[in-house]
This record gives sequence, structure tokens and C-alpha cells, in this order.
Amino acid sequence: MSEARAGVAPFLPPRPRLRVLAEFLRLPLSHPIAEAAGFLVLSPMLLLAALWNGFPLIFYDTGAYIFEGFGERFVAERSPVYSLYIVLAGGGWSLWLVALAQAAMTAFVMLQTARCVAPRLPLGWLAAMAGGLVLLTGLPWYAAQIEPDCFTPLVVLSLYLLAFHAERLGTWRAGLLLAVAALSIGAHPSHLGLAAGLIFVLAAYRLATKFSARFAWLRASLLAPTLATLLGFALVFAGNYHFTRSVFISRAGSVFVFARMLQDGLVKQVLNDTCPQSHYALCAYRNALPDRADKWLWGPRTPFVALHRFNGTEEESQRIVLESLKRYPLLNIGLALRDSAEQFVTFRTGDQIEPQQWVLYPDFHTYIPGQLKAYATARQQKGQIDFRPINAVHVPIGWLALAFLMAMLGLAVQQRDAKSTVLLGFVLAALLGNAIICGVLSNPHARYQSRLIWVPAFALILLGSEKRLLRDV
Repeated sequence: MSEARAGVAPFLPPRPRLRVLAEFLRLPLSHPIAEAAGFLVLSPMLLLAALWNGFPLIFYDTGAYIFEGFGERFVAERSPVYSLYIVLAGGGWSLWLVALAQAAMTAFVMLQTARCVAPRLPLGWLAAMAGGLVLLTGLPWYAAQIEPDCFTPLVVLSLYLLAFHAERLGTWRAGLLLAVAALSIGAHPSHLGLAAGLIFVLAAYRLATKFSARFAWLRASLLAPTLATLLGFALVFAGNYHFTRSVFISRAGSVFVFARMLQDGLVKQVLNDTCPQSHYALCAYRNALPDRADKWLWGPRTPFVALHRFNGTEEESQRIVLESLKRYPLLNIGLALRDSAEQFVTFRTGDQIEPQQWVLYPDFHTYIPGQLKAYATARQQKGQIDFRPINAVHVPIGWLALAFLMAMLGLAVQQRDAKSTVLLGFVLAALLGNAIICGVLSNPHARYQSRLIWVPAFALILLGSEKRLLRDV
């Protein structure tokens, strides 16, 4: 009996098999099979940093999210939405499930962005592009980190897609994207401001299109992005209510702004100018204030700790912030601009991805003891990750991405290329907004901009690929 009749697939020689593979990799992302394959290729690629580490990457804040989510106790400085997400994503069984869900959402948003911006892009090109981003940017270090920073680029790309490509997305993709956008917006307080700012940018763009025929064909829809933003705010309200039975956005915002002002010297100036008449509790500590925001918030035996941290200092922090704005408006503006500029150009990978057992061990031991051994034996906890050679690549790539973003945006405007102008302009607005929000309302940290710096490179590659493919048609 022949192999064909026996139901056994006949042997294919290597060359035909390679031809089949080559044809498969040439399938455009607009093809459903290529779209599904693209998702299956991207998702595990985004986990490569964590797989190499031996455990999902951990940040200092991870312990507070675990404590809040599994301990069912409100932590003023941490997002209730992300804490509950860890629980619902299966973090109690394995934090790998949390990382896998984040990688899957990131892969889905990247894939839909590629489908909409460059629908002719072959599957093989997508895989190569993703591989480059994984090696040359901080993308995989955030996608698989148990920290809401991975959601920042998803806010940007999701709102862009919902605004400009809803028709190409179709119903089910747009619905999934709306859900991802809402979760991403609610996952961190800075995302609320970023989303609100981008809605303002979209509204301004829509108004501008009414007076200019140049972009008339590329209209912006406000309905879906606004709905996603409102749902993100609703998740925050619901999360806070779940833990406190009160409805509010944040009880820590004024404290973080205060810490940034302390680092800039403004708090000491207010205390010197108003104590003792102001009767601030901090008057007794004005000569013992640390000069760094992080030391004030997280250091041991500081006045912040003596005054009962976030709960004890929220009201006075707000009073001092408002007093500083009233007394020194121009100085505040100047320092805010300086901090924003510093944040805009600070994007090293690996900010505080280091051994953290002394901080997180109690939370792991109490709430997820079954994962403690894998956590403790990972490269990160052993101090075996050196980010100096990594940043020798990532930082120059970040600078190149920014430089090309500016140059190509200017060229797109000059050439009246609406598609490129809108995408690159939206990305630039997001980078600026993120820098202002994080630099001013918190204080500059490398991770805040690093989590987003791969997006301009991604956008530029997609636009360049689409133009190349159009020329070849």
C-alpha cells in the first residue's frame, strides 16, 4: 500500500518545504492566517527577557501591588486596578500568567497597528521588525515586568487606532482594543492624564480638519477613544471603591507633587518664608528635609515616615503645593519645564531592575509562597543582570528614534503626507505628554520615558515599510 493511500503525508524534499515556508512568510498581515500567525509569533518574543531571567521581571512596587491585591488592603500610592488585575490574571497561581497576559495584549496592539498602518507588510517582515525591537529597545523588559509600565504604550497606540482606523479594525478587533485601552488607562494614575491629554489632541486635530482640506480625508473619531478613557476612569473609581468604599481618583497625587517640589527646593523655600506662622507640621523638620524625592518617599526614618506617610501628609502636602504655586508662579513654571525636559531625554532601560529580596520577600512569602523559590533563584535576584552593555545599545537607539521622529514628521508635513503626519505627530504628543506628566507630577525617572521610547521606532519602521512596499507594487 502506498504512503498516500495509507493516509501518511508523502515526504517533501527540503527545497519545496522551504518554498512553502517562504510563501507563508510573504503573506501580508491583511490575510487572516498571517494575522493569527503574527500574534503567535509576537507573544512569546515579548517574553524573551523574562525567560532569560528565569522569572517575570520584578520592580520595587510589585510587592505593594501584591500586598494590595491579595491582602485586600488599600495602598494609597498604588493603582487598585493593576493590583486587582494581578489577582484576576492568575498571579496567585503564577506571575507568569500575568506576564503572558501583558505580552498577549502588547502583541495584539502591535499587530493591529501594523495591520492598519502597513497592511501589505509580510509576516516575515513583522517577525524581523519585532525581533529588532526586542533586541534593541526596552520593549521586552517592560512587557514581562509585573508593573503597569507595560501599559503606557498601549494607551497611545490603542487610542490612535480607535481614532483613525476603527473601520479597518472591524467590530471584534475594535471591541477588544477598547477593552485593552480601558484597562491600560486605568492601570496607572499617569495614564489617566496621558489619555485625557491625547483626547484633547484628537479634539484639536478634528477641529483643525474642519478648516483645512489637507487632512480632510483622515478624520479622527472621538467617540471610541473618549469611551475608552471614560471606562479607564470608571475602573479607577471602581477599584478605589472596592478597597475603601469611597469614590475618588487618587489620595497620593499631591504627595508625589510635593516630593518633586521638595527635590526642586520649593518646599524648603515655602517653609523658610512661612514658618512658624503657617503652623505646618513640617516646620519642625524644615532643617532635616532630604534633598531627593525618592529619599523623602521611600527612605527610612524620614519626616515623611514620622508623619505617617501618605495618609498623614496628604492634606498638608496639598496646602504647601498650592502655597508654592501662589508665591512663586514663575519659578514653578521654570522648574516644571526643566523637569519635563529632563524626563523627555531620560530613557535608560533597567531602572531599578535589581535584586530586591529585602523589600519583596515578606510579600512573596505571605501571599504567593509557592513562587518564592523561582523568584529568589532568578538572574535578577542574584544580581546577574548588567544593564550597562544593554544601554550602550538601547540609549543610542532611543536618541536615533527621537531624531528620526522629528525629521520625518517635518518631512511629512512638508510633503503633505497626512497618514505619516498624524501617526508621528500623535506619537510625539504622547512622548511630550508623558514627559510633562511624569516629570512634573512625580519627578524624572528613566523608566517613565523608557517604557514608551520603542513606540517611535515602531511607528517609523511601519511607515517606512509601507512606503517601500507601495513603491514595489
